[in-house]
Amino acid sequence: MKEPAIDPRYLEVFPQWLRSLGDDARAVADTVAASAKDDASTRCLISGLNYIFKSLDLIPDGIDDLGFLDDAFVLRVASAQAAGEGAAAADGKRGIVDRLTEDARAIKDFLGADYGRLETYVAALRKGAARGRTVEEIATDSGIREQFLQEVRAWSGSYQVPSFTRDQKTLVKLKSFLNAKLP
Repeated sequence: MKEPAIDPRYLEVFPQWLRSLGDDARAVADTVAASAKDDASTRCLISGLNYIFKSLDLIPDGIDDLGFLDDAFVLRVASAQAAGEGAAAADGKRGIVDRLTEDARAIKDFLGADYGRLETYVAALRKGAARGRTVEEIATDSGIREQFLQEVRAWSGSYQVPSFTRDQKTLVKLKSFLNAKLP
C-alpha cells in the first residue's frame, strides 16, 4: 500500500527553516541573554538551544538535512513551550519566540498525532545535558550561561546550511527519522 502524499508546502517551508536555523538560534540566545531570570520559559529556550549541541554530536554524516531539521523542530517546539510559560514578555524580545511558536503549528500539522510525542521529548530536554552542561547549570550559573551563549553565537555564525532535496521522499524520510527517535 502506497503511503499518502504529504502536503508539498513543507518542501518550501522546511528549507527556509534550515536557512534560518543559525539566525534563529542566535536570536533565541539573545532572548535568553536579555532575561536575567531563571524561570520556566527561560529553561525551555535554553533546552532548545542546548539540544543543538547534543544533536551536533549525534548527527551522522549523510543526514545533515534531517538532523538540522530536527534541531529546527526542537527549537520551535521549545519556543512554543516557552511562550506557554510567558517567555520574555517583560524583556521586549518576544518576536523570535512568537515567530517560532507560530512555526510550531506547521510542525503539528506535519506530524499529526506524533506531535504530542515531540512535545514530550522537548519537555524532557529541560532535565538533559549536552557537552557536560545541564539546563539547570546554564539557567542558574551566570558564568556557564555566558559561555554557553557565546558558543551558541559562535555556532550560529559558522553554521552551514545543508542541502535539502525537495522531494516527497525527503518528507517521508523525515517522518521516519522522527518516528524512530521519539519516545
